[in-house]
Amino acid sequence: MTAPRPAAPGALPAALAGLHAPSAPPSRRGLLLGAGAAALAAGSLAAAAPPRALAAAGPVRGYPFTLGVASGDPLPDGVVLWTRLAVDPLAEDGRGGMPDRGVNVRWVVAADERFRRPVRIGSTVARPERGHSVHVEVSGLEPGREYFYRFQALGQVSPTARTRTAPAADAATASLTFAMASCAQYEHGFFTAYRRLAEDEPEVVLHLGDYVYEYRADDYVAPGGNVRDHAGPETTTLAGYRQRHAQYKTDPDLQAAHAVAPWVVVWDDHEVDNNWADEVPESLERDPLPGFLDRRAAAFQAYYENMPLRRSSVPRGLDLQLYRRLGWGRLAQLHMLDTRQYRDDQACGDGTATGCAERLDPARSLPGEEQERWLLDGLSASTATWDVLGQQVFFAQRDFAAGPERRYSMDGWDGYSASRSRLLAGLEERQVANPVVLTGDVHRHYACDVHPDAPGGEGEPDLGRAPVATELVCSSITSGGDGSDTAAATDLQLAENPHIRYASSLRGYVLVDLTPERMTARYRVLDRVQEAGAPARTGATFAVEAGRPGLQPV
Repeated sequence: MTAPRPAAPGALPAALAGLHAPSAPPSRRGLLLGAGAAALAAGSLAAAAPPRALAAAGPVRGYPFTLGVASGDPLPDGVVLWTRLAVDPLAEDGRGGMPDRGVNVRWVVAADERFRRPVRIGSTVARPERGHSVHVEVSGLEPGREYFYRFQALGQVSPTARTRTAPAADAATASLTFAMASCAQYEHGFFTAYRRLAEDEPEVVLHLGDYVYEYRADDYVAPGGNVRDHAGPETTTLAGYRQRHAQYKTDPDLQAAHAVAPWVVVWDDHEVDNNWADEVPESLERDPLPGFLDRRAAAFQAYYENMPLRRSSVPRGLDLQLYRRLGWGRLAQLHMLDTRQYRDDQACGDGTATGCAERLDPARSLPGEEQERWLLDGLSASTATWDVLGQQVFFAQRDFAAGPERRYSMDGWDGYSASRSRLLAGLEERQVANPVVLTGDVHRHYACDVHPDAPGGEGEPDLGRAPVATELVCSSITSGGDGSDTAAATDLQLAENPHIRYASSLRGYVLVDLTPERMTARYRVLDRVQEAGAPARTGATFAVEAGRPGLQPV
């Protein structure tokens, strides 16, 4: 990559003269959300494209930005810019119709959406060994401000998108609004919730996993049937994972959500294989070793290629470093966790179980010993008002059985009770004032007070003691198809678990507003996702006062 250079304010450099916006651009929302609104005429770009880029392109024909653009992991001085070139995104070989050679890509970051004030310009090469993906780590930007960016390759310009940098580490930041989302099964519905999330214009989007699903068409059927089909077989190879990510990325509603703000992403299980745990697949009979390890490596590479991640997350053999921290001034510290890659295998099966002694074993860990230590050390060192843990699976205690019987999910923290106990004890010992756990996975909205474990080592909550944390759980974008506001399962859970303050089986996402004084969570719901275009509404709102754990309805 050539080193980015500051651009003189006022006019675009001659090399990018063809990238100027039309004289009468659409509104900001129309520019960011309209499918293809930012793509300019190819004829005007030929003169602007560097000759070397066009020579490298060779005979490739077609629009290369079919997968849109994205940004991620904002820092005070920069952000990651992402795109992946694909003129034939659903090609079965996973190459996206691209040549087996590098293609030059130019990028520009500007202070305005018309690109009249460019501030950083550079070029890089989209290489076939990385699926022709581009990860530009822009630096030298101003903290706590909004920017616009786009790419150019093969004589074409990408859509325009908005990003932002984090505030300076010592900034007394007044507020942060972020959205949290998870679980978008392409076949189960339309991605309208992503469109509504974009229209709410959060400053950051936290995606908590199950960004794609691995199944072949109709292997996983929603109640009422599937409304769309997956392309290709179940994903087990690099070509298959690339094709699946590409199919999801072509969705205009998902592209809109990426275009509105930087994303901070972590995976759950379906990016690889349902219920996988470290080096153990869902089914050893179907995925025997070492074949599953090859599958995992392919899934990791495709995940990196298709997400706005930094060089620190480039896969190395079987591993991909995903857990990390990001700050937002003195207001918030984001601790993003990986609860799949290092976990012990699920105890007593992958579902719910009663009387499972193995789940209480103190040697078992969900995040793994090293990540547990990393998290507790980071919480100890944090000086932020709010410590936000972005992770995948249900954290608070959740009993599924009516009456005195206790039945717990083995895939969430209840299946690793001692691991959760160590974290809860650490929160108390370190006097972490305002910890907030963010969760996806379960296809339902929940709001939970997280209490310390009761004495006895059975992993039950001590409701006689004050909460030590708050858990916000977002429903799915589509997974499970059309939901309902109430359901027998959630009614039972509310009755058996009084620390769970809210539950809804509708699809949607959560908007969270942070200030130094309080956190406010708005649970956004859609009454249907199996028809495109449903409006979003707020199903419930809760607040937590800084220094006083405990959810309060608003």
